[in-house]
Amino acid sequence: MASDMARAVGVDIGGTGIKAAIVDLEAGTLLSDRIKVATPSGAEPKDVLRAVREVLEQLGVLDDAIPLGVAFPAIVKSGRTLSAANVSKSWIGFEAETFFEDGLGRDIHFANDADVAGVAEMRFGAARDAKGLTILTTLGTGIGSAMIYNGVLIPNSELGHLQRAKHGKDAEAYAAYSAMERDDLSWEQWAERLQWYYEHVEFLFTPDLFIVGGGVSKHADSFLPLLKLKTPIVPAVHRNNAGIVGAAALALD
Repeated sequence: MASDMARAVGVDIGGTGIKAAIVDLEAGTLLSDRIKVATPSGAEPKDVLRAVREVLEQLGVLDDAIPLGVAFPAIVKSGRTLSAANVSKSWIGFEAETFFEDGLGRDIHFANDADVAGVAEMRFGAARDAKGLTILTTLGTGIGSAMIYNGVLIPNSELGHLQRAKHGKDAEAYAAYSAMERDDLSWEQWAERLQWYYEHVEFLFTPDLFIVGGGVSKHADSFLPLLKLKTPIVPAVHRNNAGIVGAAALALD
């Protein structure tokens, strides 16, 4: 069992679900069950805060002094959310960190969801000790990204919003896991879209490693072998828990 000094709570807010758990930051593993509730329809700030309070209450840490990290699907700079791809537009230019701290009555660490997933894989997973440029992508409601160069996170990369020339939509509208579900694609059909996406990112950045996270990464054997890339591409070790683990790790920092 981790000591109190090596425990923290991670909350991962997504476009469809809000997940949380207590994390052992010596091992990078969950110490509790993972609690999940649906992201409120419209994802307005007050409703999201209420849902976060709900998962913390279910974990029994709502009034606990344990460090708390929160991951959010937006560009985050100095605690302010600067975008809102899969949540209410109310978050654009919003003092989100202060809002959550006031609403929860405690200090938190607030960061982009894909960036914290990258931190989890850098410290405890597939990017540990990786040299050069690692690009982690999360495939879910959208496409999140984290860029790590020799163990240093380059925040807010937002590579899911690369534009598709002449198509009028960005990469995540075409190739996210939600696009597979929306368009009723087979694994092979979806892999064709992913091939375009990863080839494009590969051309732009010449990475040394791709890591694929998000809930669909548990099915990595169904689509990763279909991709033909120059860069090694592997599933995230922490799969869909990477956001929880990374948020907790940053909270303890």
